[in-house]
Amino acid sequence: MRRYYPITPVPKPRQTRADKYLQRPPVLRYRAFADQCRAMGVQVNESGDRVLFVMPMPASWSKKKREQMLGEPHQQTPDIDNLIKALLDAVLKQDCAVWDIRASKLWGNDGEIQIE
Repeated sequence: MRRYYPITPVPKPRQTRADKYLQRPPVLRYRAFADQCRAMGVQVNESGDRVLFVMPMPASWSKKKREQMLGEPHQQTPDIDNLIKALLDAVLKQDCAVWDIRASKLWGNDGEIQIE
């Protein structure tokens, strides 16, 4: 069963103690992402899940390039390990319990997370 969540994936930023009171944009973006994941009830199992991150294409791309890149592998930043880290930290209290997960990232029109 595939679950779709219309959430734009965000990588996990490096955080410091100062981030408790500083309002750095990457940290605010991650916190909003985590709140949205919890509000939508995103669930990740300990094993066997396949996570697909659909990354939104930049608005500056031409229509031709957008059609060409739709569904193609996303091979630039953010790194997939940072996307997984953000998702697991957002939805699980103890993400150390996850021992088997497969992840991919593709270009799409809108940001989305699919879990199968």
